Amino acid sequence: METCVTPFEPQPAPRDVAEAFPSPLDELGPHALARRAAEVMQAELRAGFIAPGVSAAMLDGPEGGKMFGVLVVRQPDGRIGFLRSFSGMLDGRWEVPGFVPPLFDHEVRARVEPAGETVVKALLARAEQLRTSSEFVSLQTAHEAMEARHAAEREAMRALHEARRRKRHERRAELTATTSLEEGLKREALHALDQESRGDKAERRRLEATQEEERRAIEPRRARLERRLRALERLRRIVCRALMKRIHDTYLVPNVRGERRSLRALFAPGEPPSGAADCAAPKLLAHAFTHGLQPLALAEFWWGAPPPSGGRVAGAFYPACRDKCGPLLPFLLEGLRVSPPRTFSLPAVTAVDLPVVFEDEWVVVVDKPCGLLSVPARDESVTDSVLARLRIRYPHATGPLLVHRLDLDTSGLLVAALDPGTHADLQRQFTQREVQKRYVACVEGHVRGERGTIAFPMRVDLDDRPRQIHDPVHGKHAVTEWHVLERHGERTRVALFPLTGRTHQLRVHAAHPLGLGAPIVGDRLYGREADRLHLHAESLSFRHPRTGQRVTFERPAPF
Repeated sequence: METCVTPFEPQPAPRDVAEAFPSPLDELGPHALARRAAEVMQAELRAGFIAPGVSAAMLDGPEGGKMFGVLVVRQPDGRIGFLRSFSGMLDGRWEVPGFVPPLFDHEVRARVEPAGETVVKALLARAEQLRTSSEFVSLQTAHEAMEARHAAEREAMRALHEARRRKRHERRAELTATTSLEEGLKREALHALDQESRGDKAERRRLEATQEEERRAIEPRRARLERRLRALERLRRIVCRALMKRIHDTYLVPNVRGERRSLRALFAPGEPPSGAADCAAPKLLAHAFTHGLQPLALAEFWWGAPPPSGGRVAGAFYPACRDKCGPLLPFLLEGLRVSPPRTFSLPAVTAVDLPVVFEDEWVVVVDKPCGLLSVPARDESVTDSVLARLRIRYPHATGPLLVHRLDLDTSGLLVAALDPGTHADLQRQFTQREVQKRYVACVEGHVRGERGTIAFPMRVDLDDRPRQIHDPVHGKHAVTEWHVLERHGERTRVALFPLTGRTHQLRVHAAHPLGLGAPIVGDRLYGREADRLHLHAESLSFRHPRTGQRVTFERPAPF
């Protein structure tokens, strides 16, 4: 029976094997034995080999690379080796020689999927045919032109009425101030101005009525076609959901005890997300249990270009995903001795006073060290923070104190206000982009060009908080200017100027291919861990809320 095991040569010593299976959700990196297996596979990928007829060069395409996995196992004869897997499909195939197969029943899926996909494609084709029909296109074009013309007409009338209103206001002021005009004539003149104002309102109502009549002439036909499009889309979603249920029913998930459970049962009462059970980890564990192999250690790593959303670096290790694998792992690992997952913990920060760069009776500027929170943790597990230390140092200060924040891993200049009025003024300066901020970062890689602007929308990864991803549909606009300061070997030192203040903005803009394409050194979320995150807020300039003078503070990066 094919098990796809690659034996270790030489065999690991007993002391190299973990007493309990390391948790797949471990955030601090894989076990040394799993790392050894991954390095064997990474060397092959680096040489351009995946499998016979499959080139690793395909992973550098615009669709991005792939998450791979290795599972170290002990075979029934006692020899230790490892299994290989990949997430989802590879080169359009579910099965590739040398890699473990997927969990679903091939014969059942082959009967279910093609027919369902045919229906879905037919519905998509009908919707596209309607969307591109001459009737729909002409109605859409006419509607857009009408809306643009209506907006221009309303704006022109608004400007005209505003000019008339100002003249009436001036004329009323003149009439009120004059003493040479009889009261009767003055009243008549003021009444005439009131009538003109009423005339403007009536003119606006006539324009609105005319525009509404024109909209009613075109809207019913357009609305009818849009209702048909929405109906086709609803039908497509219904068919897709039904198809996914039938596909999910082709999956049976085993565990070490020989028990099997349907995929949908493991996600009940909800439905499994798309791609559930197709990640590397469940495929590896299921194959091991099915073939009598004892799991010893697991590792998953990314290889190739980052995905379009960003957040993955070639060669970096990642824990199993929580949305797709989280509900499966408890059942998969039942009966196996598993170590509790290690999670990232805050580094120890010396409990000394904050380095104060500037202070007066209104404003304080501090130099935040790396590893210190700006504000206490949400779950109150960690209370030490810049804010907590400022509260102790300035017990008579009022208001929120901190005007802005820096990430836990980022060091540098932070400004605080000692009273609400100063805080409001400084916050307004930040909101209106009147504050000049300069960061310095050391990134991994050779940055193309000498300067530029990065602009793309971002949002939080709902399945992997606090990681942020590029999302052109639901993301918020984020802009960063940059220029190269120094190049040294495979690293580049850059100055970064954030024009917006999104969470992890500089880190994502550095790592993503649409940005610098080079993660910041030590970035545990978007790159690789190092001694620290090499990102520092080195300069801060703003108008002092009380003196009105422009003040600038600088602190060089400690790296």
